[in-house]
This record gives sequence, C-alpha cells and structure tokens, in this order.
Amino acid sequence: MAARGRGAGLRWAAVGALAAVLVALPPVIGALPASDADVPAAELRAAVLASDAVGFSGYAVSAGGLSLPVTDQLTSVADLFSDRTTMRIWWRGPLDNRVDVVTAAGETGTHRDATGTWTWEYEAATATRSSLRPLDLPAPPDLLPNALGRRLLSEATDGELARIGARTVAGRDALGVRLTPAEEATSVERVDVWVDPDSGIPLQVEVFAKEAERPALDTRFLDLEVAVPPSEVTGFTPPPAAWVRQGQQADVVLEAGRRIRPVALPAQLAGLDRRQLAGVPPGIGLYGRGVTLLAVAPVPFRLANGLRATLARSPEAVTDELGTRIAAGPVSLMVVQPSGEGPYVLTGTVTPDALAAAAAELPELAAAR
Repeated sequence: MAARGRGAGLRWAAVGALAAVLVALPPVIGALPASDADVPAAELRAAVLASDAVGFSGYAVSAGGLSLPVTDQLTSVADLFSDRTTMRIWWRGPLDNRVDVVTAAGETGTHRDATGTWTWEYEAATATRSSLRPLDLPAPPDLLPNALGRRLLSEATDGELARIGARTVAGRDALGVRLTPAEEATSVERVDVWVDPDSGIPLQVEVFAKEAERPALDTRFLDLEVAVPPSEVTGFTPPPAAWVRQGQQADVVLEAGRRIRPVALPAQLAGLDRRQLAGVPPGIGLYGRGVTLLAVAPVPFRLANGLRATLARSPEAVTDELGTRIAAGPVSLMVVQPSGEGPYVLTGTVTPDALAAAAAELPELAAAR
C-alpha cells in the first residue's frame, strides 16, 4: 500500500505540474497575432451547431467568479461556477465522451453514453451510474467550450450576432462571434465565442454580466487534437473491486418538482414567453430563450425558508414586500412569499428588477393587487 501511495503521489504531482504549465500557457499564446478570415457571424454559428459530432481530445479549463448562495445539497454546483476546473476530454460525440476532472487530490471521470453516465472516482474506487434527465444539475462536462458554446448559440437570432475579430486559443487561430441578447430582462451583457474555423468547435466561451469588465464565466481549451478518440477510452465498465452505486444528484430537483403545489402559471412573465421541456414537472415554469432564461416554481416552506435565510445574509440582498432577491453575476435568485399562500422560488439569467416584475405577475400576487 505504501508503494501504491508513493506512486499515486508522484502521478498526481506530475499531473498537477502539467496542469500548471497548461494553465500558464493561454496568456502567452493568446498574445501572439491571430489570422482573421472574412466569415460572417451567421456562418460561424452554423459551423458551431454542426460540430457536435466532430471527434477530438484535449485539455480545457473553466473559471467562474460567481458566489452562488446555495444550500449544502448544491455545494458542488456553487463550486463549479466559482472555482477553476481543469478537464481532460475525449469526445466521440454528445452521447459518447469522457471528461476527467483533475485536481491536486485526484481524478474524477465522467463517461457518457446513450442512456446515462458513469462517474468514476479513482481514489475512492467508486462508480456511480446516473440516467440522463432533463433537470440534471450542471456538471463539469456542461462547461466544456464546445458544449457551452453550442448551447448558448443554438437559439440566437442573426440580429443578435456580430463578428469580433480573431485570437489564438489552444494554439489555433480562432474566429470570434459575439452574442448580444435582445431581451430587455436579460442580465447577460454579451457572450463571446471563439471558434476553430476548420472544425467549427468553440475553443473559448466568455460570458459577461451587465456592467462587468471581467467575464463571470470563462471556459477555454488549452490543448486540442481534432481526431476521433478510440471507443475503449470513452467506454467504461466498473472494475471488479469497485463500489457501484446509483446516482442521486438530480433527485434534489425532482423531489422539489414532486412536492410543489399545482399553480396555473401564466404564459408570459417579465416579457418572456413560457416554454415547454419534456420531463419537467408541470408545476415548474420555464420562460425565455437562449441565454435569457427564467425558472419559477411554488416550493415547500422548508426549502424556501432555508434559501431565504441564505439570501438574506448577503449584504447585496434586497428585501421588500415582494420577497428577498439577490444577483450573483448574471444569475439572479428570489424567494417570494404571498400573504396567506405558499412560497415561490424564481431564478435565472435575468436582472433582479426582472425577477421583481415576474414575481408581481404571479397569480396570487397579481390577484392581491
């Protein structure tokens, strides 16, 4: 065991050193001149959306600056959007890929297939099987530049897009396309996506909140090889001695969905149209499109009271007759308690003023006015 421990220590020391070198490279490489090309923004968007099945492998890093006020059940989500996450990726397609999160303490790999994901915690020898669900909580693979860039551009209109020149990312000339949301309620100033023109793969994504000089989220490739990795790398079978368990992460959201009381939510809130998503409990309302999204749900008192207390501890929190609300970068949260009725939670990439407007339009509050 001692020999194994020394070997593991040396291995992670080497990985840590490599990650440190890779993280240090982007500012140096990015300073080199990049070659631009006369490619329209709409054409770049089309290339990004068509790149889903392009195979590649590489390293990426995601850095977030959001201090999300969440409960203990969701600390992993808060860490994901507030810390630096280093990832090694093997991508054969959206339903056949592997993403290893590398830290000083060890490695956790996520292997996705057509029916779900395996999460392999190397140091704990634990394999967790999770099914794919529409309300899965965000995970490191969701912040890969290729996945995030494609998702954010997928509903953008041509009028929201503009070219912004070129820069060097992961040693490649990347063409820039800027998404400026049209919705008045949005809390996102802009999204800059830097695209490899040969493959269409987004190499870097920066999300800026309104009136912010630094991105609230910056995810980029540090190294990229465009070639289909072998299937034995992305596939996963738990080793004989592994502890195998069933994933429970999404149950936090689903349990809230099962316990909400039925409310006839309106077709529009804060100027955003309601949208339908398969598998979402009917009591949860989803509004908006693209990068401007709002979710609202009537929730149990215990959940609302805990979240309200967490929000109220922040010096930036606003409490008035509508409820308690706060903004963390482009993400806003609000707890609403109508008189004599059950509470609501509202959250999304909208401004706190938009949350207040949406809260005032909820059935029980609107009827009381």
